[in-house]
Amino acid sequence: MKVAIYSRIIEYEQQSEVQRLFDELIRQRLQPVVHEPFLEKIRSAFVLPSDIGSFKDSGDLDESIEFLISLGGDGTLLDTVSLVRDKNIPVLGINFGRLGFLASIGKEEMTTAVNSLVNRTFVVDKRSLIHLDANKPLFGEVPYGLNEFAIHKTDTSPMIKIHTYLNGEFLNTYWADGLIVATPTGSTGYSLSCGGPVVFAESNSFVITPVAPHNLNVRPIVVPDNNIISFEVEGRADNFICALDSRKEIVDKQVQLAVRSESFTLSLIRLNENNFLQTLRDKLSWGLDTRN
Repeated sequence: MKVAIYSRIIEYEQQSEVQRLFDELIRQRLQPVVHEPFLEKIRSAFVLPSDIGSFKDSGDLDESIEFLISLGGDGTLLDTVSLVRDKNIPVLGINFGRLGFLASIGKEEMTTAVNSLVNRTFVVDKRSLIHLDANKPLFGEVPYGLNEFAIHKTDTSPMIKIHTYLNGEFLNTYWADGLIVATPTGSTGYSLSCGGPVVFAESNSFVITPVAPHNLNVRPIVVPDNNIISFEVEGRADNFICALDSRKEIVDKQVQLAVRSESFTLSLIRLNENNFLQTLRDKLSWGLDTRN
């Protein structure tokens, strides 16, 4: 069984724990296939099997790869969206970062996680993606994201006006620094920090949340994800920022933009004992009350 490994970088004090993961994979007779830039960083510092495989990009992940393990925080896991694409390779996130909301499996659970892969005792959550359509090429071959699409003013420009439509019907004009359209997965990220609600992953919805709106009567709204949401941007500056998760592009305000639900999903692995409500309580202190 082949297991792909992806990470950006591992700190020195985390090396022993990563070595423990490789040792466990080898003990369980799983063949690691490591992302090349990461492999070059760790080759001299780790004890690795002589026949260890490697991959450069999405094209190297064929049907022989059964799982992909992300080592890092939530940002690292978001990177895997551009690697897995529509291949339906389940992703397991082991948290070597800070919050670890998506990469929710702790380092102390690595052995349990590997055993779950071997024995197929895990749960796969299908996470919807958001797709961007534009009248000019944006974001290369990966015009979709797991968390959110966002429109934002450039750093020094005044606020912008974002005329927003649902299936061609006018919804609202947002006078704001920006606008976020979040998936259910992304509802606990940037959208939440701007006052948006938390929604369950299976809710088949988008959350539209303004960033610093200059109106007292504008609030986030939840809409079904079978809507096509389109935008016209107006402002004094010639350009604004488009972002998909952690990727961004500077675009001209004449560009036509629309978002919709992607035709495929991302498969996230969780251990049976982990669930969304428990993660909300543990990671975001949801419902924390000293009286309980």
